[in-house]
Amino acid sequence: MGENQGVVSDGELRQLLYIFCKEGYKARETTSKVELIERKCLALFGRDYKYSVIYNSNGELCGHYPEKLIILEYMLAGNGQDFQEKSRESLYDIQKIRDLMCKSRFARCRQRFVVPIILYEGKHICRSATLSGGPEIYGRSGLDYFFSGGESLGSQAANSEEAFSRPDATSTSNEWPLFDRYRGQDIQLLKLLSVGCISDLMVENKKVKFGMNVSSSEKVDKEHRYADFRLVSVPYPGCEFFRDYRENGFNAEGLYYDWSQDFVDAGLSIPDSVTRMVGIDWRSYRSWDLVTITQNYLKLFLHEIKEGDSGLLIHCISGWDRTPLFVSLLRLSLWADGKAHKNLSAAEILYLTIAYDWMLFGHHLSYRLGKGEDIFFFCFNFLKHITSDEFSAVKRNQRSGSRTDSESCSESMVLLDTEKQRLGSNSSLNSNISITSLSSTSSPILICTGDIHEETTRNGEVAGNGSLRCYGSSAVDSGKPRTPTHRETSRSPTLQSPTSPMAVPRPSRRSSVEAAKSAASSTCGSWQLVSGAGSVKGFVSSRDSPLTVHSDVSSSSSGTASCGPVFDSIYEESQRKRKLDEVRIMFNKVYCAVVGSRYTVESGGISSMIDSIASKVGLKSTRGTMI
Repeated sequence: MGENQGVVSDGELRQLLYIFCKEGYKARETTSKVELIERKCLALFGRDYKYSVIYNSNGELCGHYPEKLIILEYMLAGNGQDFQEKSRESLYDIQKIRDLMCKSRFARCRQRFVVPIILYEGKHICRSATLSGGPEIYGRSGLDYFFSGGESLGSQAANSEEAFSRPDATSTSNEWPLFDRYRGQDIQLLKLLSVGCISDLMVENKKVKFGMNVSSSEKVDKEHRYADFRLVSVPYPGCEFFRDYRENGFNAEGLYYDWSQDFVDAGLSIPDSVTRMVGIDWRSYRSWDLVTITQNYLKLFLHEIKEGDSGLLIHCISGWDRTPLFVSLLRLSLWADGKAHKNLSAAEILYLTIAYDWMLFGHHLSYRLGKGEDIFFFCFNFLKHITSDEFSAVKRNQRSGSRTDSESCSESMVLLDTEKQRLGSNSSLNSNISITSLSSTSSPILICTGDIHEETTRNGEVAGNGSLRCYGSSAVDSGKPRTPTHRETSRSPTLQSPTSPMAVPRPSRRSSVEAAKSAASSTCGSWQLVSGAGSVKGFVSSRDSPLTVHSDVSSSSSGTASCGPVFDSIYEESQRKRKLDEVRIMFNKVYCAVVGSRYTVESGGISSMIDSIASKVGLKSTRGTMI
């Protein structure tokens, strides 16, 4: 394998996204293009880790898992002895792990068993689906028995010395016998991978379809089989909620989930030690908007892997929508801190994350795009909200506040310079006025920001076992019940009518120190300089969307937006921020070029909203040219 096989070009990123969007992935229907993607992933993992491979040929273990499941063992020293390290004997009994995966697959929905995918300081971050219910367990095991000629995995496990048996199990148990068998093997796999915490993103205790429980979860296991693990229930909106995200102009700020829906019966439950995390009132989780709930859950997962002494499992229902969202954010966050994949460039980590975390683990991008559920776009666009040190795995002085610099000012920005040559036919608008589509220029643009919206707190209750449990029935605000609607948005200032552009003098190099101090002390409501690339202090607008992120947006060789020498002298970005911004800008560029055209043919919500915004500021909508 050549050394340059790990290098990723812009064309390869586009090809990957095209295959992901148009063809998707199934282990039983792999093509030469998919095999090339898998080889590329192996090369990228091999740049930093000693790993072993578990083969899932033709989907033998799971039909929508990679054909080559990568088990990371340890990070390479990078001291020139990587070849010798890679040739060392594996730390794990790979055959034993594969056998447990094979035997435990019926314990989880769609046979999506537990798989380790990130390694942090010797601890595995794993993914899976939730626990399967009785109908699926018996249905799949019955089919397996029929097609295997009577030698099913279930019968093999029953005769195995590793079959699960609990000392308190009795013959009068209300559970069917296969529950003990398969869930016991699932527990053995978790313990073999040293997983100590299980985080469940489901908003339901059990998934119900047509009046039947089609899935379960560890938190409601009647026999308490998973009592040895720290069970963390962190209900997070399902992928259907991200249609509201699209209809809200791809703006997650001020977008609230409707927790009063009938099927929502899971409450937040986390260990008492985590509830004392500074700056987070976990009881008010139902009053958080999409940005805040995603940020706080990510902080929770980072806290678990940093402070805990064991691994972490993250799952939703099927494990291919919400699960890759948080898995990708964790991988990219650790990469930005130099704690994972430290030898990969921005293009390489982006390729690995899209290919391995999303495509090869079964996310149906084309199907989600067809339904308007843009959770995939949300994931990478959300990187701008986690650039500050409070999301860092490195021990640093924490910054004050719970939001990053890009969010500390209002979500609404009013563009004052509306020169026609800057807002040409290639420009487009989103839910307010995106400035990312402006043509590149070295002249700064002047904008003004508004106020921060206030969040409502909630009441909760403390469980008897020392963990915090919060439920919707106890959510009150000053004695008055309040349930946010699907598309409730925060306040935004009134759009100003276009005015003549205000001249902004170019700072000289001699005044760079004073300018940096001024920029660092800027607060909400103050005037701020915006680069020609259309970003405040290097950030793209908080209202980025596939419609407004123009393909002309590019990054320099160092990975930052093209801001010009003036901007570089005004604001010095942290390495973490620069790296995450580079990944986000690169993703937006590729996504716009490959997938953006699918948004232009739609009518209704987005187009009507854009036309409305454009008419308010006196600009004609150019719908046909929005990319």
